Amino acid sequence: MTQDKKSTPKRHRSEGAEGAELRPEATARAIIIVPVLTRLPRQVAEEASQTRPKPLRSPQARLDEAIGLAGAIDLETVHSEIVMVNDPRPATLLGSGKLEELAALVEETSAELVFVDHPLTPVQQRNLEKALDAKVLDRTGIILEIFGRRARTREGTLQVELAHLNYQKGRLVRSWTHLERQRGGAGFLGGPGETQIEADRRALQDKIVKLKRELETVRRTRDLHRSKRRKVPYPIVAIVGYTNAGKSTLFNRMTGAEVMAEDMLFATLDPTLRRVRLPHGTMIILSDTVGFISDLPTHLVAAFRATLEEVVEADLIIHLRDISDPDTVAQSEDVERILHDLGVDASDERRVLEVWNKVDLLDASARDNLAEGEPGARHPAAISAMSGEGVDRLATLIEERIAGSLVTMNVSLDAARAGEIDWLYRNSSVLARADRDDGGIDLSLRVTEAVREEIVERFGKNAG
Repeated sequence: MTQDKKSTPKRHRSEGAEGAELRPEATARAIIIVPVLTRLPRQVAEEASQTRPKPLRSPQARLDEAIGLAGAIDLETVHSEIVMVNDPRPATLLGSGKLEELAALVEETSAELVFVDHPLTPVQQRNLEKALDAKVLDRTGIILEIFGRRARTREGTLQVELAHLNYQKGRLVRSWTHLERQRGGAGFLGGPGETQIEADRRALQDKIVKLKRELETVRRTRDLHRSKRRKVPYPIVAIVGYTNAGKSTLFNRMTGAEVMAEDMLFATLDPTLRRVRLPHGTMIILSDTVGFISDLPTHLVAAFRATLEEVVEADLIIHLRDISDPDTVAQSEDVERILHDLGVDASDERRVLEVWNKVDLLDASARDNLAEGEPGARHPAAISAMSGEGVDRLATLIEERIAGSLVTMNVSLDAARAGEIDWLYRNSSVLARADRDDGGIDLSLRVTEAVREEIVERFGKNAG
């Protein structure tokens, strides 16, 4: 017996604020729309001409990413399409004909959510929800949903909540018509009071102020931890990159940790730090950070400023790229744009080490032509974080950037100092060893320039 689709109960939208968190009892059915503007509005075009040009991304790549974003919060995509928009409507973005078509699709598929992969104004979002009789989320809303589910630490939860409240602030709707205007003063003498929307907005603002205070406390705690790390001479190496570039997989490979690493957008949100000993003894602190994405909402970047400061403070930044992705160049430029906003010059090769990941997904000819096909004079390291290919070479490159190039030296230990051989083994690569009859030891070592200076200072004339 088939059930009439019209009788299928719809999940009610929240009435307090549009853009509030989607809480389906089960996997929600979603329609994904990727609007492609054939021409930019004059104001947007003028602003774009005055700033760094944005990378071009194919509509199909945008659609694939939108489907990935929906999958990251377990939405079931029942329909997806690219919509060419010649004349964006201020009220609904899309034309009336397309709205009628989408409304029929919502009814036919019993979809509960329509994800429009484009910024929507509060008015557009509200009108679309009325026209389609379904919850509507834009790109910012869906990213906030993902971040809300991924946050694990207190800091991450606070940051997501703050960003969500800022997003909701401009999307309040009148929830109770009988409270349209609350009476001010006493009895019948009081004039008109504040509207319910004004009361809601004030309540939101009070909550935002409270969250900012809590985040300031978290920021001070993070600064305290950072200052303690500075007292220990361990340089910080931060891994950044487009979401799903393989940052957590590389982090796990190099540290032996078990950070969540899945083929999913924004699988990791909260930053993780671990100590790592590099091949020739240099100790570093490796940091895994939140993934970047194109059109990352400004207020989201602001909310995660404390987390992103780990990147700003890093001695070395590994810019990890998924070289197997057809849009890797556009993704790289998106990452560099965000780094620039954080005050980091992505072209500074002393500070930023570019690494190409997922080379195991390329065919033989693509791998042979990898370096030749990349414009510019950079010489990135090619690795596969999944298989481990090239990771040892990457560790050596990191060590060279942090501690200087490798040199070979000899050290002679008297019998009285033979106990210090353990320190030499931990901080260098021992190429040869000869035990003398008098109990002394002669060693040939490969070390970084920084360690060489420390050995000379420690062992004096017996090192050279």
